[in-house]
Amino acid sequence: MSRNTKINVLLLLVVAALAVLPLALGLGDHKEEPFTGADGEAETAITEIEPDYKPWFSPLYEPPSGEIESALFSLQAALGAGVLAYYFGLRRGRRQGEQQARERERDAEGTPPDAESASGGASEESMAERS
Repeated sequence: MSRNTKINVLLLLVVAALAVLPLALGLGDHKEEPFTGADGEAETAITEIEPDYKPWFSPLYEPPSGEIESALFSLQAALGAGVLAYYFGLRRGRRQGEQQARERERDAEGTPPDAESASGGASEESMAERS
């Protein structure tokens, strides 16, 4: 098994443990809603400290149910993941394209790939062509 595969398996196990351990250990059993978000926890803490607190702003849109709110949150997360995946895929594609272009240049010049790395970089001719 390669080093990258071992790291990936280890990361998957850590993520699975983070998801399963709170459920298996019963964390949050003493609460009415054990796994509420940070917004709900903050609202509860604020009303305990200052019962007459009035929020400065109100939401622009209040979903009619918790299921719709969860669906909108999931949609937002999926869109964000898609944007990140697109960005990283684009970067990788550009990097691979640049690498292939460099390889084509070397092949056109007839310079073997090992000769370039042994001489400490590109040859003087290719440096003059680039400038």
